[in-house]
Amino acid sequence: MTNKILDLVEKPHLKQTPPQFEVGDTVDVATRIVEGEKERIQVFSGTVIMRKGRGINETFTVRRIVNNEGVERIFPLHSPYISKVTVRRSGESRRAKLFYLRGRVGKAVRLTEKRKVTKKEAAATAQAEAPAELAASAT
Repeated sequence: MTNKILDLVEKPHLKQTPPQFEVGDTVDVATRIVEGEKERIQVFSGTVIMRKGRGINETFTVRRIVNNEGVERIFPLHSPYISKVTVRRSGESRRAKLFYLRGRVGKAVRLTEKRKVTKKEAAATAQAEAPAELAASAT
């Protein structure tokens, strides 16, 4: 149950179209870094190991390996300093939080890629299922 007054206060600060990604995806997070009067964009790429919170408090954690050392950064989803989040690879996961990746090294860190169904495969499975449905309804 949420407080309606808090929702009204938070609503103008939320992003209109928040980035679409899931836990297990490999993403590039472009953050705006302000150094004095200059501003630049720095990209942090890695695997999303967790999302938590809701509304303005929603955050996600990205993990990557740098010089054989695991580095994790927590990003607020609706922060104005995050310019964009690009999904490079969709990973398949059956968990909401992938903390077990912290104990893995090398190729064991990689998750299997989500299989995308092509139009030909979808049509072939629909044709294969249609006769089975007709036979089942006839009996």
